[in-house]
Amino acid sequence: MNSHQRSHPRFDEDVHFNLVTPGPSRYRTRTDKPVRYLTVVDKEGGAVLGYVWANDEDAAAAWVPRAAAGGRALAEGGHWHVRLQEAKGRGIPPSQALVEILSNPEGNRGRALPGSLTDAPTLAALKELAAGR
Repeated sequence: MNSHQRSHPRFDEDVHFNLVTPGPSRYRTRTDKPVRYLTVVDKEGGAVLGYVWANDEDAAAAWVPRAAAGGRALAEGGHWHVRLQEAKGRGIPPSQALVEILSNPEGNRGRALPGSLTDAPTLAALKELAAGR
């Protein structure tokens, strides 16, 4: 159909708008402020797979895989992201999500290490720890 041709008049009247709801609730994944984090270890050998971190001030939380743990750490991250997403969906602060994780520490390949909740001066410092620097 040419641009100068009109569409059928009936189609001019049949315009529908669908309300699109936003995607799932998520915490932010970045902050430049201090973070609280917990350590997740491999169920099989006890090696550190990564860290779940949170910052209430920026409503931020996510998973940081440990570089030395390779693909196993990357695969484990999905489980922790889902748990954080569920917590955000219930409207709880990120730090409370960490407390919940410690109360039910089992993941797919790993588990949150009891007593590992601690602080890092920045998310960048935690990422350096995960990178092995």
